[in-house]
Amino acid sequence: MKVLKIVIVTFLFLLLGYFGIQSFQYAKKYEKSTSTIAKLCDIDGLAQSKLDKLKSTISFGFIENKTKMKLDKLKKEQSKYNKLSKYNLYYFIATLITLLLFSIICSQMTTIFAISSLISLIFGLVNPVLMVTIHKDIEYLGDIILSFESKGILGSIIKLFENSEYAVGGAILLFSVVIPLSKILIIIFALIFRNFTFSYKIINIFKHLGKWSMLDVFVVAILLVYLTSNNSDVSHAQIQIGLYYFLIYVILSMITTIKVDYILTNSTLSSNR
Repeated sequence: MKVLKIVIVTFLFLLLGYFGIQSFQYAKKYEKSTSTIAKLCDIDGLAQSKLDKLKSTISFGFIENKTKMKLDKLKKEQSKYNKLSKYNLYYFIATLITLLLFSIICSQMTTIFAISSLISLIFGLVNPVLMVTIHKDIEYLGDIILSFESKGILGSIIKLFENSEYAVGGAILLFSVVIPLSKILIIIFALIFRNFTFSYKIINIFKHLGKWSMLDVFVVAILLVYLTSNNSDVSHAQIQIGLYYFLIYVILSMITTIKVDYILTNSTLSSNR
């Protein structure tokens, strides 16, 4: 029976990783197709599109509007990749719920929660968090895309450092990468060695990190505001799957924190008796 539980848990974790990787791959394809569309919709692209349309009209359709055909094809691919990335996110969530429900009958319930939290955090960091498009309506040409950028937590940190925004980049790096990873790794370490005499030291480190548990959410909120702010042009921001993975991590982390704190405190009290 124990072996069967291990096999089922391992399979669910592999399935979790598979859907996470699939959603990441389709999210990157969606990002690439959207970026190509943005290039075709800049001032040069729209001017070329108008010219191709004129040629097609004058030739009574004998000359195809290649720009429009390419744009239509890209939009279909864009829609397909967006749906597939979201579907795999939903499959990830469904598998995660199944895993967490199954963990209730397992003796390692808290460990499963902790590992699931770590997986969710990793996908939250590597996936795009939002896409920002700055556009402007120009007479005769239409809606021109002035700039397009896909934002992820890790990518944004790198860009902030490249732009010498060390304070903002350092804050996001610390509270959205370093502290969350440290907290989860300490939790897993504490669960493995919870019966050892030095467990109370782990509890103290764990509780200190727990005080900062909501700052990662706060910093990501600041990141979203920072990236979507624009004073001169029209800015459109679209939330991407990375934010949902990060929110899943936050929820699992909070539950795991409560459970681990209870387990380790009881273990320490028992060892002191």
